[in-house]
Amino acid sequence: MKVIAFNGSGRKDGNTYLLLKTVLEEISHEGIGTEIVQMAEKAPVQGCTACMKCMEKRDMKCAIENDPFNDYFAKIAAADALLLGSPVYFSDITAGMKGLIERCGYVSRANGNVLRRKVGAGVLAVRRAGSNHAFASLNYLFLITEMIVPGSNYWNMGLGRNAGDVLNDTEGLQTMKTLGKNMAWLMKKLSNH
Repeated sequence: MKVIAFNGSGRKDGNTYLLLKTVLEEISHEGIGTEIVQMAEKAPVQGCTACMKCMEKRDMKCAIENDPFNDYFAKIAAADALLLGSPVYFSDITAGMKGLIERCGYVSRANGNVLRRKVGAGVLAVRRAGSNHAFASLNYLFLITEMIVPGSNYWNMGLGRNAGDVLNDTEGLQTMKTLGKNMAWLMKKLSNH
């Protein structure tokens, strides 16, 4: 089993990364493989252009080939669970994360809903407010593609502005740890059926 995580922040090792890492540490304690993709290391993922080529070709790819989306989607399709992380910008997720979500949804549906019954969860790094709307933006992908979303003991967010600030958010870190434990538990339950 494997969880693939995407850090949608423009800061490679900032607060979003630290939150994702906290979730994945709990998952790896349960013997499940993990990987973090730092989206800032490659060209930004653009949004869907509604060309509908994915619906015509049904080849597990998007027709847009000038960004890393197709490589990302191959990793997502091969994994058992997807973890998305984003900072909150103006009460929403980053543009690159939104592009990943839009195109994942279309390519998944074009190919028999390949995300169906995988585990999906999102985490947010937020300075102060806007996290509920951004959290919904992440969850919409999981829900419309028939993924299974585990809960935690609070909304999956950590408070912080400057890189490393989330490490001072005790409640946020505990929320990430609980999410990781719940993801691992759910993945194991699903693998037995």
